[in-house]
Amino acid sequence: MPESRIPPDAKTAPVTRAVSPEADVDVPTSPQSTGETEPGPVPAAPGLWSGLRPLLLRLHFYAGILIGPFILVAAVTGLAYTVTPQVESMLYDHELKVTPRGTAEPLADQVAAAKRAVPDGTLLSVTKGAGPTDSTRVTFSKDDLPEGYTLTAFVDPYDSKVLGELKTFGQWLPARAWLDDLHRNLHLGDFGRNYSEIAASWLWVEVLGGLALWAGTPRNRQRLRRLLLPRGGTKSRRRTLSWHGAVGLWASVGLLALSATGLTWSAHAGASIGKIQDALGGTTPAVSTALSATGGSGDGAGSAKKDVGIDAVIASAHDAGLIGVLVVTPPGDADSAYVVKENTRSWPEQQDSVAVDPATGKVTQKLNFDDFPLLAKMTSWGIDAHMGLLFGLANQIVLALLAIAVIAMTLWGYRMWWLRRPTRAEGLAVGRAPARGAWRRVPGRVLAPVVVPAAVIGYYVPFFGLPLLLFVLVDVAVGAVRRRRAGAIA
Repeated sequence: MPESRIPPDAKTAPVTRAVSPEADVDVPTSPQSTGETEPGPVPAAPGLWSGLRPLLLRLHFYAGILIGPFILVAAVTGLAYTVTPQVESMLYDHELKVTPRGTAEPLADQVAAAKRAVPDGTLLSVTKGAGPTDSTRVTFSKDDLPEGYTLTAFVDPYDSKVLGELKTFGQWLPARAWLDDLHRNLHLGDFGRNYSEIAASWLWVEVLGGLALWAGTPRNRQRLRRLLLPRGGTKSRRRTLSWHGAVGLWASVGLLALSATGLTWSAHAGASIGKIQDALGGTTPAVSTALSATGGSGDGAGSAKKDVGIDAVIASAHDAGLIGVLVVTPPGDADSAYVVKENTRSWPEQQDSVAVDPATGKVTQKLNFDDFPLLAKMTSWGIDAHMGLLFGLANQIVLALLAIAVIAMTLWGYRMWWLRRPTRAEGLAVGRAPARGAWRRVPGRVLAPVVVPAAVIGYYVPFFGLPLLLFVLVDVAVGAVRRRRAGAIA
């Protein structure tokens, strides 16, 4: 507990000093308390910050307490997800890797073998590996699979032997699909997705609010190093606060990126972001599979049924410049083309694609990733970085460190709250919140520019807006109850 200090000219009882939960400064507290109690407003220089800081402090505290569990679960499940490439390599080595020997058999023969192994499946795609040790993946849809899942047969390209069949989710194998589902929705379906969207919707708020509170604390030159480096010494609330703030500062850029990319594929905010992206011309393009009336071999319905075969289609894609891992999607009907797309998600990404006429094997359209709108490229890069794909092992390590930082900061925040709990005589078992009435002390010229953007963001990001509205309503209700009790006692 901080030691008591008595000013030389004091004419009142001694006043203990306690530390506010989000700033490395001392604030006066009740002389009757023997523990750290609710901080009052922190003195600051006149102006925008002095009016806004108490409100930001209270919001940061309540969001940390109430949204913290969602963010903590997202960080723990995200940390587990970072090791999925290595887990897949160990668990599914038999299906994924083969021993090179001679010349690979035609891709059509490999697909035929997979169809025999999955006779009741509908062919969705064929993925040709980039290297000589990669197996061929043939993916089918089946009626008895959960929504979004497919069945993939893995074929040895050198003898067309089916190595095994696995239930897949997109390109993810079972282990990664299970961890991905855990991270996205805790295996609770669409309802469970709300948890991760709440976490993504408030992570950026907590990061920016924490940065403002940490960097905005008055510091002299000797204490400036504490902005970047955590405090050492004995275990105390100040030391915990120092680690909480310094680690948050170093991790802030990565956490903001995770929040933004997480929102792009969330259920509610993601839809709003998609509309905004479309309005700004950032829609991700795709090659057209439609064939012209005079295309193909050119005469009537009979010609539309001709198919040069998947090997000729792959050859045409290679001639068009496609390399690496290639995913072939067969025509959806007689008037559609094959689509061949690169699927190299590491840097530099290779996502060029072509449409190939099944009757002639000619490329009808090519789409280069370099020609994507900038917003579409940034979305792709952001999502791949979020999943640990863009920069390989380095990407995974950074994600793991960010997840550990979030876990640590959340636990430090709860520890600071616990350490600031009042005495048993005051009737509370946990720490107090920052002083009430912060919004009333914010000048109108400051409050209006804050409320309007918050309302707009809350409309487009509903799992930010709804909890924020709930915070306000609960806070108003609690204040009304306390005033009524105080009036009754008086």
